[in-house]
Amino acid sequence: MWYNNILETIGNTPLVKLNAITKHVKGTILAKIETTNPGNSIKDRMALKMIEDAEEAGLLKPGGTIIEGTSGNTGMGLAMAAVVKGYRCIFTTTDKQSKEKIDALRAFGAEVIVCPTNVDPEDPRSYYSVSSRLEKEVPNAWKANQYDNLSNTKAHYEQTGPEIWEQTEGKITHLVVGVGTGGTISGTAKYLREKNPNIKVWGIDTYGSIFKKYKETGIFDKGEIYPYITEGIGEDFLPKNVDFSQIDLFEKVSDKDAALMTRDLARKEGIFAGNSAGAALAGLLQLSGSLKEDDVVVIIFHDHGSRYMGKMYNEDWLRERGFLKDEKLTAQAILKKRGEQAIVTADANQTVLETFNTMKSLNISQIPVTQQGMVVGKVTESDILSALLENPALKSSAVEEISSKPFPFVDLNTSIDKISGLINKDTQAVLVEDTYGKINIITQYDIINAISEV
Repeated sequence: MWYNNILETIGNTPLVKLNAITKHVKGTILAKIETTNPGNSIKDRMALKMIEDAEEAGLLKPGGTIIEGTSGNTGMGLAMAAVVKGYRCIFTTTDKQSKEKIDALRAFGAEVIVCPTNVDPEDPRSYYSVSSRLEKEVPNAWKANQYDNLSNTKAHYEQTGPEIWEQTEGKITHLVVGVGTGGTISGTAKYLREKNPNIKVWGIDTYGSIFKKYKETGIFDKGEIYPYITEGIGEDFLPKNVDFSQIDLFEKVSDKDAALMTRDLARKEGIFAGNSAGAALAGLLQLSGSLKEDDVVVIIFHDHGSRYMGKMYNEDWLRERGFLKDEKLTAQAILKKRGEQAIVTADANQTVLETFNTMKSLNISQIPVTQQGMVVGKVTESDILSALLENPALKSSAVEEISSKPFPFVDLNTSIDKISGLINKDTQAVLVEDTYGKINIITQYDIINAISEV
């Protein structure tokens, strides 16, 4: 048997029991692994459904252009379908999204416009507003509008809900879903509750999003809105696809807990999933006290880990945000092992000869160059040698004339791996500002010394 095109392979994703992370949680915890869709996310389902419904309604015509504001996954589904069906795609997204997601969209031939994250949806620069403007300006264009297009919800009512009911043999008691556009949770919940009205539906929200407070109070509180890192869930407006009547409660999960749980899924369950999966599982653990032994919980894992390699699966990224404990040597640990050591600098206006004499007397091979207390460059022994061989008279010139670009600055949480990667024949050291604002230098010698003491 074969499929006529890649779109026919969408759906029928596996349901997998979680074991290690949930070993102390009552009930059976099952993950719906949507990464096996051809575009590696659950959004393939609704992307195709939105296109098919638009074609049927005459909104999307042959040779047309699909326009959408998307964080990546919906765009992937739309772009994949567009290739098969012969449409052009223009997507707007935010600068919060991972580079991997944006590159993936471009791989399918889509045009991607990156817009600022920290603006209101009504702001003309927002990715919502830019996509709406393009729909008016581009000939024969159709905007999918995943937030308000109810074909999104319909796709999950027709596909995801029935699959889960069949795979659990109707035993499901709880559905746990990270909520973004709302189509997944609303459509899946609607189908399942028609089968069994007693099924509990838990929506996972993030700090900085308005869903939880709106569900609990009916108040749209702009004070709840602030920037957050977690991708794929939460919103600063109310999409029409979020059917609050289908959701029993919302649980907020912090950026840190979502990121670390995403990483734990790969390390403890062997499941390479995206950020919203980590958030959903972290949310379930926060709510797990109300579960019983005979409960059957289904959590939807929306997308694939490959879209988060530069973020949740990057240890330096986690450290820079304070999400990861000091498991490896960091800049801070290297400084602590070395002990207090005053940094020696050369003023930009002192002579080359004075600078060389300072380096010689202290037996150092490189020195940062400062101007009014700010690091503006560096000088090494080889810089001085090269300059004097070319023009011996330079020994009386200001050292800034022969200085090269400064040593790179690193964060206190930067790992030894990253620091080592920055040090080479042209860059023999890095600079780091400590918690008191004092600048320190870390050399290759400091790194070797720190490793040898481990």
